Amino acid sequence: MGQVTVRVGGYSHPVSCEDGQEAHLVALAAEVDKRVNSIKAMGGQFGEGRLLLLASLLLADEVHDLKVAVAQARSGQAPAPAAEDPKLAERIARIADRIEGIAQNLDRP
Repeated sequence: MGQVTVRVGGYSHPVSCEDGQEAHLVALAAEVDKRVNSIKAMGGQFGEGRLLLLASLLLADEVHDLKVAVAQARSGQAPAPAAEDPKLAERIARIADRIEGIAQNLDRP
């Protein structure tokens, strides 16, 4: 079994994986770290758990959007850009509001 140490948000995490998957795991951790750093850049003081939660929500939203795009491509529908799709723009605004609300709630003692 493979073992790598990844750095996310300035913290080291030892993680086990299948042999040969080490580079893939490091690349995945780099994607998570990228989201954590983008949240840090927005300001505010968050603990490691909060940063990872918010990064997870961002990644989950990206996965959802990709699943929708794949489903549309398979059905022959062209995905509508957010500017042309009011429902998508509204959904993005709701997600942003939810993330902000979560961040505010996490700041409370």
